[in-house]
Amino acid sequence: MYTKPVLSITDVKSILDAAQAFAVKQGWAVTISVVDDGGHLLGLIRLDDAAPISAQISPAKARTAALGRRESKVYEDTINQGRYSFLSAPGLEGMLEGGVPIVVDSTVVGAVGVSGVKSSEDVEIARAGIAALTR
Repeated sequence: MYTKPVLSITDVKSILDAAQAFAVKQGWAVTISVVDDGGHLLGLIRLDDAAPISAQISPAKARTAALGRRESKVYEDTINQGRYSFLSAPGLEGMLEGGVPIVVDSTVVGAVGVSGVKSSEDVEIARAGIAALTR
């Protein structure tokens, strides 16, 4: 039987707090989501003035990154390069840049998804949150 690391509620809070602090410092109104390795939502925060749709997009990006075990941008790039059939991939609705897997000891334990600003900025926020785990 295998054993694997898992995210604790303390980890989730640390990720959300760090990501929120980074976003607020930049003046970015976003929604930030954390999911486990199965794509199940563990935590979500929607900052003041974040668009309501971001509360749907953020967890979808996180779920895509967790289930695919890679950044959600990979799927966006694949589709943009002409592989449109990927749009029919079951269970993956957030195939947009902004979902980043959380890797611990070479194992994906979850992901962070962010929505609300430019996709590259969403990724910056997600990575700032994930960096809290190594502090």
